[in-house]
Amino acid sequence: MPYDVASDPRIDPRLKALLSAMPPIPNTDVSGRQELLDEVNQPGNADFEAMYKMMMEACDTPEVVSSECLTVTQHDVVSQPDGNTIRINFIRPKSEEVVPCVYYIHGGGMASMSCFDGNYRAWGKIVANNNVAVAMVDFRNSVSASSVPEVEPFPAGLNDCVSGLKWVHEHAAELKIDASRVVVAGESGGGNLTLSAGMKLLKDGDIGLVTGLYALCPYIAGEWPQERFPSSTQNNGIFLDLHHNRGKHGYGIEAFDAGNPLAWPSFASVDDVRGLPRVVVHVNECDPLRDEGLEFYRLCLAAGVPARARMSMGTMHGTEIFPLACPEISADTARDLAAFAKG
Repeated sequence: MPYDVASDPRIDPRLKALLSAMPPIPNTDVSGRQELLDEVNQPGNADFEAMYKMMMEACDTPEVVSSECLTVTQHDVVSQPDGNTIRINFIRPKSEEVVPCVYYIHGGGMASMSCFDGNYRAWGKIVANNNVAVAMVDFRNSVSASSVPEVEPFPAGLNDCVSGLKWVHEHAAELKIDASRVVVAGESGGGNLTLSAGMKLLKDGDIGLVTGLYALCPYIAGEWPQERFPSSTQNNGIFLDLHHNRGKHGYGIEAFDAGNPLAWPSFASVDDVRGLPRVVVHVNECDPLRDEGLEFYRLCLAAGVPARARMSMGTMHGTEIFPLACPEISADTARDLAAFAKG
């Protein structure tokens, strides 16, 4: 029986209205990644993308977020080891003050979307208005291009995110950011890449580049439903329908079959996370991904990592980065994230 959003007493009425206006997200199984790539070029997909873009653009207006005290610049960065070019949207206060930095990775299941979409531009400004810098990275998506034209499976996006982080450190003086107070953050697929980047930095001996990881509604299991994650059944159909194989095929089925925690952090062991810096996992009550995020939080505690969890009640997946819907919820999380970066 399909999920009926109108009858769910848990969900904020503003989100019910938003959900009723959203077009359904594709939820059928695919034979492989090529089918997803072919789907991008089908005529109906353009209409689907256009509607989502329009909803996202409505988030970035002066009524939603002020840009008056901010400067916004774009930077091209060469990523390693492939030598491709990625882009960073850099937002900071207009002052000459050296400030902490939130290195932000956008969502979209590691497969789609862009930090230059309207909702992300707005979200970056909301966070930066708390007197921090925000460096938002556009990496190689695995299926549908961001502002970066190439699409590649794992580990391309992860390598791009780590490369962008290193560029931010190398240019800290000119960006007027405090290199000793840089945190990585992201939601959904960006939450995956936040945790993956932390584990990769740890593995490579570079964990000192960051003082914390802040993962919002992380998309980290790769396969749903799972009995160990009750929310993957209880909340399925609220914005996300995850009962299909599209995610693991789009990002790289080989990495999923190998149980690689750098691709899907739910495969991580205590040893994989021991030594991480501070971790915050922020989840949404009515999100099918809620319980996998909470499991990762508990894994960090078991490994002796200083960790905490937050839950936004009455919210769907990623509510915080749609500031037009529930502005006070977005503002509250932005303040917490900025305070986390400040230490």
